[in-house]
Amino acid sequence: MGSGGGPDGPEGEGGWRLSGSLEEFLAVAGAYLRSRPALHTVALTVSDALERRGLDLYGDEPPRFGWCAEAGEVSAVLLWTPPFVPMVAGGDEAAARGLARVLAGGEGPAPGGVGAPVEQARAFAGEWARATGQATRRTFRKRLYRLGTLRRPALPPGRPRSAGEGDRATLERWHDGFAADVGATVGLGAGAWVDAGLARGGIRLWEDGGRPVAMAVATQPVAGSVRVTTVYTPPALRGRGYAGAVTADLSARVTAGGEQAVLFTDLTNPTSNGLYRRLGYEPLAEFEEYTFEEGRAEAAAP
Repeated sequence: MGSGGGPDGPEGEGGWRLSGSLEEFLAVAGAYLRSRPALHTVALTVSDALERRGLDLYGDEPPRFGWCAEAGEVSAVLLWTPPFVPMVAGGDEAAARGLARVLAGGEGPAPGGVGAPVEQARAFAGEWARATGQATRRTFRKRLYRLGTLRRPALPPGRPRSAGEGDRATLERWHDGFAADVGATVGLGAGAWVDAGLARGGIRLWEDGGRPVAMAVATQPVAGSVRVTTVYTPPALRGRGYAGAVTADLSARVTAGGEQAVLFTDLTNPTSNGLYRRLGYEPLAEFEEYTFEEGRAEAAAP
């Protein structure tokens, strides 16, 4: 990226500064992210993973970072790990539009989309369309939940257990099944994803009749928060209560360790939203993701 707020460059439009340095990003914006760990769960876990495992974790193209400061206080951040779309955390619509103009006017690869809280995502997408002439298309609507008081469901047959190396083939297959269900890449390839999950002991299974029938996964704890993710039951085994049972078990383990549990749902999936509410998860915020495409520019979808 070049003009106005390029990596290690001057402050850009609307107070934005961009950097290629994770160390600088965390030094400047880390406290802001940790101040609201549930709301900033993705930025925290991704930056933590990059710090622990290297900047090439998600691909060969270097990550990009940014922050918007008002009166010396960070109010929004950018975390972009190609090939995934940039994530914007915090800020308001004006900040989102300013960032869109900075990225549209800079050098280097252009983002293929954006993910952010609803109003910021729409503001960014609309400004990007105006600045570039590209069309914008909403691809995801997500809701972030935080666990209040866990309400355990009636349990199906079986028991929970931690996944081990002997489960690798099943886990890799389920990783791909989950990705197909949600229509998105799940961060890492199946093998690397299993390696990371087993290494941190973050994959819980529900086992019935001696075989795994469902899984739920916990991220690495960061700033007192853990995200429950990749809850999956093979299609032939759904509707039996396995997903609720393994999610409740994992959630209880998270809170027993003193962490708060959060998770995302697809707003177009009433089954998962209903399940997590019954378990005691409470809505916290909504997010949208947009893809940018060549063609007639349109305003962000309502």
